[in-house]
Amino acid sequence: MRIVIQRCRRASVTIGGVLKSQIGQGMMILLGIEEADTDEDIDWLCRKIVALRIFDDAEGVMNLPITDVPESGILLVSQFTLMARTKKGNRPSYINAARPEVAIPMYEKFVRQLSALFGKEVLTGEFGANMQVELVNDGPVTILIDSKNRQ
Repeated sequence: MRIVIQRCRRASVTIGGVLKSQIGQGMMILLGIEEADTDEDIDWLCRKIVALRIFDDAEGVMNLPITDVPESGILLVSQFTLMARTKKGNRPSYINAARPEVAIPMYEKFVRQLSALFGKEVLTGEFGANMQVELVNDGPVTILIDSKNRQ
């Protein structure tokens, strides 16, 4: 699994001209799932997300996890293109991206587990939909985490 976390002032997802989800301050997270991912990847990433100290404390130092930021939110969007392979040629290959019958249950479990650890509902886009994602990145702070690179 790969995630891109962007600390944001606000973020939203619109589908077919209709607003699906929006948050204020918090995290906009893009999630890519590959065939080899397991429940262990979900558990490790969800715990990492809620413990990641990327929010400013009273002194303006990135020292707080999202769970210590009142009124914060998380917007999670599935994005199979995070699994792109680009070593050969100019057209990305998505052969490692999980098929929907594997990815959808994992995505749904990821949302449930992250919501439980965060203590609030994690808002989402719609799996497989053509989404327009908007955000105001705060910092900018953008962090890439791959569950296969834990060392």
